[in-house]
Amino acid sequence: MTVRDWLLDSDPSIRWQVMRDLTDEPADVVAAERSRVGSEGWGARLLDLQAPDGQWGGDTYHPYFTSTHFTLLLLRDLGLDPSSAETRDAVALVRDNVRFVWTETDSQPFFEGEIETCINGMVLALGAYFGEPSHRLLERLLAEQLEDGGWNCWAGEAWPEDNTNRSSFNTTIDVLDGLLEYERATGPDAVITEARSRGEEYLLERRMFRKLSTGEVIKQDWTRLSFPPRWRYDVLRGLDYLRSAGVEPDDRIAEAIELVLAKKEGEGRWPLENPRESPRWDQEGKAHFEMEGDGKPSRWNTLRALRVLDWAGRHG
Repeated sequence: MTVRDWLLDSDPSIRWQVMRDLTDEPADVVAAERSRVGSEGWGARLLDLQAPDGQWGGDTYHPYFTSTHFTLLLLRDLGLDPSSAETRDAVALVRDNVRFVWTETDSQPFFEGEIETCINGMVLALGAYFGEPSHRLLERLLAEQLEDGGWNCWAGEAWPEDNTNRSSFNTTIDVLDGLLEYERATGPDAVITEARSRGEEYLLERRMFRKLSTGEVIKQDWTRLSFPPRWRYDVLRGLDYLRSAGVEPDDRIAEAIELVLAKKEGEGRWPLENPRESPRWDQEGKAHFEMEGDGKPSRWNTLRALRVLDWAGRHG
């Protein structure tokens, strides 16, 4: 079995992306396969878990990773068709009922976000993807971009005691995702494009995973290939964003590309290396169900690695 046949022998959420990104199937064939995400396999299972009040997991953001926020992130990763009837019904329940609640008197509709830059980047992407783009949230994130070009969850009003003028990779990739999705939903915007360009340069200047000052690897976790990414950065997620955004690669991605190539195992497949665990509040990070096993060949990582290598190769 070839790698592409192995990828196609899987869930509709993987098959339609393989067809779009690796096999160049006609658009109508890709769309037909994508339409199955909401009615079959992992996408349908997730939609079935939504409660009548619009929530998953009983809450907006906790517990990791079965709450509404994280389930919507995963549905977006799967490529659930935003125009399908089942998607519109699920999103309407979220829009009308789900709120970020911090105190008895302080709450916001879900798609208007909350006070942390990293969460708001993800919510901007979710709202734009699912047909609920928030201009107010966009303006807030644009205003929170730092001098070095990126963003940091600790730099805004949410954590004044920890305020910093240095960006973080995790928050920057979350906001970049949100800005790109917003432009796709509402059309090109010179201000957004400029902000994205500065954020992309932040990643590229650091070779996608190294300190600008010393050249050291910032965090070893970023060299491991994970899925789903949720809010966290790693090299493959960063490269896949640049590919998706249509950034023309240069020699600053060379080491990151070599790192991805070095992860390739037998039969041309990539492993799942770093399943995501909950980092705080003593909560165990659990998924609704397991899609792929740790350390085994991963269709998600193989798909993402192949399309990143194809993008880099087309540009020499």
